[in-house]
Amino acid sequence: MLHITTPFGRRSLTAAQVKAQATADGCPRETTVEKWAVLRDITEARAQLGLSASSLAVLDALATFLPETALQIGEAPSLVVFPSNRALVIRTRGMGEATIRRHLAALVEAGIVIRRDSPNGKRYCRRGPAGVIAQAYGFDLSPLVARAAEFAGLAEAVRSDALALRIARERVTLLRRDCMKLIEALDEAEGAPGASEPLRARYRATMTALPRAPSCSDLTAAGGALADLAADVCKLLLEHQESKESSGNATQNERHKQNSKPEPPDSEQASEEEKKEGSALGPQIAVPVVTDGSGQGSPPGHWSIRATYPLGLVLSACPDIRDYARGGIGSWRELVDAAGLVRSMLGISPNAWDEAREVMGEDAAAVTIAAILQRAEHIKAPGGYLRALVDRKRRGEFSLGPVLQALLRGKLGVPVSSNLRPTH
Repeated sequence: MLHITTPFGRRSLTAAQVKAQATADGCPRETTVEKWAVLRDITEARAQLGLSASSLAVLDALATFLPETALQIGEAPSLVVFPSNRALVIRTRGMGEATIRRHLAALVEAGIVIRRDSPNGKRYCRRGPAGVIAQAYGFDLSPLVARAAEFAGLAEAVRSDALALRIARERVTLLRRDCMKLIEALDEAEGAPGASEPLRARYRATMTALPRAPSCSDLTAAGGALADLAADVCKLLLEHQESKESSGNATQNERHKQNSKPEPPDSEQASEEEKKEGSALGPQIAVPVVTDGSGQGSPPGHWSIRATYPLGLVLSACPDIRDYARGGIGSWRELVDAAGLVRSMLGISPNAWDEAREVMGEDAAAVTIAAILQRAEHIKAPGGYLRALVDRKRRGEFSLGPVLQALLRGKLGVPVSSNLRPTH
């Protein structure tokens, strides 16, 4: 039968104290919890429980008077502690008695501690003939057992909210970096920094709208706006580069001559399946191969990939290759060196790598390796796949623009729009 105890003196009985005693009385006696695990959950959920750090310090001090680590509600005094004020001062590392009383009241009001006051308000116990505590007056910690599941649920909700906030903040940080570097790449490509000022204004407006301590919803909204901005910048940047590449090709068509196709070694022949996957890195467009007067293909680097595709754009589309550069990638030479290392890791033979550099040019071959690495999980035979791309390049059917465009859209999670699809 439920019996509600009342506090000593002028202290009144509150609804929170009644609820705490009813919850503790209704808890199954076989329920067992780990003391320090419950205290950790209460610490994580302290904001929801309305507790301060000092209140938790007092609760921790009370818990130290229970020698057992596994807590179970047994007979009435089993979880009642009765420390003196002096003992609490020592256990709380010198906290004042008035402060301790204030935080004890907060713990009682939160339903985490129940007062079991004696007739005169003192805290003590009576022991039986065998030295076992028969009756105790002080602070009952049975709510730690009775409400353990509730505390665990609150703590899990706090952890989930914190994780969601952290993920949203990371997304905004990455998108901020992408937007700024893409805008800078657009400035370099157009040669007119003022042309991107409306995009910079959109970026500043989005970031200014964020409060000093943004919530998860604030960060989610900002992330969506930044993703749209990044997609728009990518669209302009790639359209500019494709138009530049097309205008360059128009002047070269009269000297076009296709090279003969050498047979690769049997060990790296591209299978029919790999050739069908030739568009896995993105759609392809035709780019003529420049020839000199002797009828041979032009030397690598005849048209500069560096001017067409800024290094920042390449690294935004293929960020995984950064992991293989010891000091980071800050120049095209470092990208080529990293690609040489990645080539070996992917199992691409030196012969295939040399052939790619000869046909595509060293910079374009390095970008191709970076793109293959970015989609390595979808490519079964990187060596044969690279040879298939080299063959496409010889036939004038392969260009890096659509490859980078597809990787950037996939990275940003933006659906392909009709005006972004390259034409054949």
